[in-house]
Amino acid sequence: MLRRSKKSAESFSEVVKRLARPRQPLSEFAGIWSDLNAKERRELKRIYSALREGDQRRAEKVRLAWG
Repeated sequence: MLRRSKKSAESFSEVVKRLARPRQPLSEFAGIWSDLNAKERRELKRIYSALREGDQRRAEKVRLAWG
């Protein structure tokens, strides 16, 4: 995981620090898409649904491969 996350000019210590830093609370994002119209919201939901389905398929492949 570290090797994939590492940028070319970054040390492994820097990768760990970057990945371990605190994330923003979800409340920071509340209302961020409030200006989207209904069509845009449906499209966004469709995209996220497709991404979740892909994640589930990949997870199933890993589960079957590793037992």
